[in-house]
Amino acid sequence: MADFYQTGVVPTFHRLGPLNLERLEKDLKEFNRHRPIALVLPVTPTELDSPALKRILNTVKDIEYLNEIVITLGRTDKPEDFEKTKKLFSILPQRHRIIWASGPQLSDLYRLLEEADLSPGGDGKGRSAWIAYGYILAREESKVIALHDCDIVNYSRELLARLCYPVASPHIDYAFCKGYYARVTDRLHGRVTRLFYFPLVRSLIRIYGHLPFLVYLDSFRYPLAGEFAMTVELARINRIPADWGIEVETLAEVFRNYSLRRICQSEIMETYEHKHQPLSAENPATGLMKMAIDIARSIFRNLAIEGIVVSESQLRTLIVNYQRQAKDYVKRYQDESEINGLVFDYHKESQMAEAFTRALQIAGENFLKDPLYSPHIPNWNRVVAAIPDFLDRLQAVVEAMN
Repeated sequence: MADFYQTGVVPTFHRLGPLNLERLEKDLKEFNRHRPIALVLPVTPTELDSPALKRILNTVKDIEYLNEIVITLGRTDKPEDFEKTKKLFSILPQRHRIIWASGPQLSDLYRLLEEADLSPGGDGKGRSAWIAYGYILAREESKVIALHDCDIVNYSRELLARLCYPVASPHIDYAFCKGYYARVTDRLHGRVTRLFYFPLVRSLIRIYGHLPFLVYLDSFRYPLAGEFAMTVELARINRIPADWGIEVETLAEVFRNYSLRRICQSEIMETYEHKHQPLSAENPATGLMKMAIDIARSIFRNLAIEGIVVSESQLRTLIVNYQRQAKDYVKRYQDESEINGLVFDYHKESQMAEAFTRALQIAGENFLKDPLYSPHIPNWNRVVAAIPDFLDRLQAVVEAMN
């Protein structure tokens, strides 16, 4: 039987019954007339030759309900990568623009922001998404923005349709939709979500009680999913972080800016497969260790914003409690794997939980040392208040690039 359980305080939309893609896309085509939909695709040079991106392109080119597509190329200063990206995406029949987020054409605009004490952050997914939102806001043509990664191995039209539908539909009318899915092949994936995020959030609930913010974080089925859709108004007021905490910070910003009644999650596909990051247990500056540290710092910072005291003694208690919770979760997932006939390495999963315990300890130390640290890029309202013609300048630069 399909799962229709409603999780926590966030409305959850499941995949119930056989897929009727034709109906979904027909509805979205009608919605696009009143609420035009923009798709943002952040891409890096390593993905340009990947089978995943080719599959995404071959799928998206046949989707008729998209008003525009904005591709942001980051993490490269090579002109040949930009030219390669333009050529690769030229097969798209929809109106599309390539933004070289790390290219020289934008350097003057970044410098202008820095001079106004509005740092655009470092080169990464956060800045790529932020600059794409700015261009869409400048054009003032789309009302809904959807974003997903470009390393999805089993991408499908269903994913995008189910992601956009709750925000694009004037009948359902949500301001923000988070995608979720199962992360399983012959084994369980989603290591940071399974062994770090949920044990951490539930340890915090154990220490601080059922605070609204913690209950909200605990309500998402796959909180670290990189797929979401939102209204352009939300893209204008949301701040985006430039570090690995982008998914958690996005959820936190939405929590502060909108009523829970307008926030939802949608099951966008049955299973999801993409590239897997290394753990990097001995190097907290990279891989899943860096991701875990940034996520924990983000949660601590947002608890402080909610008026919660995060002290050294509470952090010590949290680390011990998390370690116990994580070990319990390893046993749960071992049993889950056994009943489903999946591959499971108990020793490796235990090592991962131990590495994440160290990541939590580092995150706590960093937070106490510098509680005011924030990786956020200023929201677009702040930028326009400081530099009124910035969006016009951005649009002119992007059009010149293309």
